[in-house]
Amino acid sequence: MDRRNMLLRAVTALGAAFAASRASAAAESLAQDRLQDKLQDRLKVVYHLSDLDKVSFVIGNIQNHFDGVGGPDHVTIALVIHGPALRAFHSAQATPDLTQHVGRLSKAGLEFAACGNTMRSQKIGVADLLPGFVSADKGGVVRIAELQSQGYLYLRP
Repeated sequence: MDRRNMLLRAVTALGAAFAASRASAAAESLAQDRLQDKLQDRLKVVYHLSDLDKVSFVIGNIQNHFDGVGGPDHVTIALVIHGPALRAFHSAQATPDLTQHVGRLSKAGLEFAACGNTMRSQKIGVADLLPGFVSADKGGVVRIAELQSQGYLYLRP
């Protein structure tokens, strides 16, 4: 075999390897793009709760929402609580049933956000609430507006 044929075969083999590498990278990139699209297409909802007498109703709505769409893998839900409703979520005052629901929903990925203004007026901190809460330091309505600007749909049952 002469040098010319060897060089031609080497260049051809190198080109084939490069093409296979590019195809693999393109397939991987497409898979990543599809995953991103799926996460972005997933419905995002923020529930707004301020009425103490609606706590059980709203928690039930959220559980029904998760169940209705096939579970937390298919929806992102946040619950923003302010005003009198926050009292129901104080660790010392929460019913065992509500405590169980909050624990289960928190494990499912529900974001529980407590209004920072309400916490200050009730003289409590996040540590005084059921596990899983974060503070909406700028206020509950500000947190709701932030979530809406990120594409969350607003529900106030």
